[in-house]
Amino acid sequence: MVALLAVAGLRYALPSALSVGPDWALAAVVPVMLIPTILLHRTGRHRANQIAGYLVTGVVTADTILSLGLLIARLPDHKEPPKDLLIAAAGLWVSNILVFASWYWRLDAGGPNARDRRAHHDSGAFLFPQMTLGSGQRWKPGFVDYLFLAFNTSTAFSPTDVPVLSRWAKVMMMLQASISLGTVAILAARAVNVL
Repeated sequence: MVALLAVAGLRYALPSALSVGPDWALAAVVPVMLIPTILLHRTGRHRANQIAGYLVTGVVTADTILSLGLLIARLPDHKEPPKDLLIAAAGLWVSNILVFASWYWRLDAGGPNARDRRAHHDSGAFLFPQMTLGSGQRWKPGFVDYLFLAFNTSTAFSPTDVPVLSRWAKVMMMLQASISLGTVAILAARAVNVL
């Protein structure tokens, strides 16, 4: 929840021309969409909670990708000052990390509800180092583990210490690295070039 709210807040870092709809729209939509997600979780309706989580994460993802598209489309016009480009690139880069960390957390090993029902985490789309320490280890990944994975993917364009085991995760990591490359390499380089 905090990650998705942070992405909604980071949208204010974008110049108004580089966001879809009014600046306040995502900041209003995300909390409204999170309320039923929380209620469904607390009442034990895990399947409905999972679907609601997919919806809110999908909305945030779509908004982030659209904002990146708008920013790239406006680059040739040279309408954005370099400072605004750098701020927008940084905001989109951080949003990319938070969005994909949310997806990894939501999808790995059946999602958070399924992981909570298990005593320990021994299988999933990612092989965390703690999973190789032996059968006596009672460990489960938390959001920070997925945030670390997403940070490494956006920074190093690779998963670093967490091998990727499933095809869906490989595709998502390629998409995340591509968005990060577009944000960091293209936009930041353009902004620095203009300076």
